[in-house]
Amino acid sequence: MADYPKASSAGRSANMRAIRRTDTKPELALRQALHRMGYRFRKDHRLDLDGRRVRPDIAFTARKVAVFVDGCFWHACPDHGSRPSVNQGYWNPKLARNVERDRMADSALELAGWRVVRLWEHVPLEDAVAAVITALGRPGQPAQPGGPAQPSETREPLL
Repeated sequence: MADYPKASSAGRSANMRAIRRTDTKPELALRQALHRMGYRFRKDHRLDLDGRRVRPDIAFTARKVAVFVDGCFWHACPDHGSRPSVNQGYWNPKLARNVERDRMADSALELAGWRVVRLWEHVPLEDAVAAVITALGRPGQPAQPGGPAQPSETREPLL
């Protein structure tokens, strides 16, 4: 585990422990939409890839498509991510490590032949669903290997 400075208070520490790792509102909305359309998948499925453990939010194991729904704060969204002004010695390395871990997970998945879809929590639900469906390809055809598939526009957020 990384050697980060302590949280600024016991209250803040308790607050951070209470934040969900899975089943966030944007993730639930995407999963429900995909399930309604007939897609079946695994949620929070652990993949052990060449010594690297990766847990996509949604995994289509047969087609090797891994979907991540990233929170703007935790994954340093260039549009909506914010840097806390308090306890920067704690937060700056923590947020930088999150982004670094995301890139390492993407690389490990792509080397193993997986297609990676990374979506920000503010991406409209229709665009998120379209990005996942595009990455999955047509039934009976393998998914296109390569870089992350991402939607381009922003309308209604996933929340």
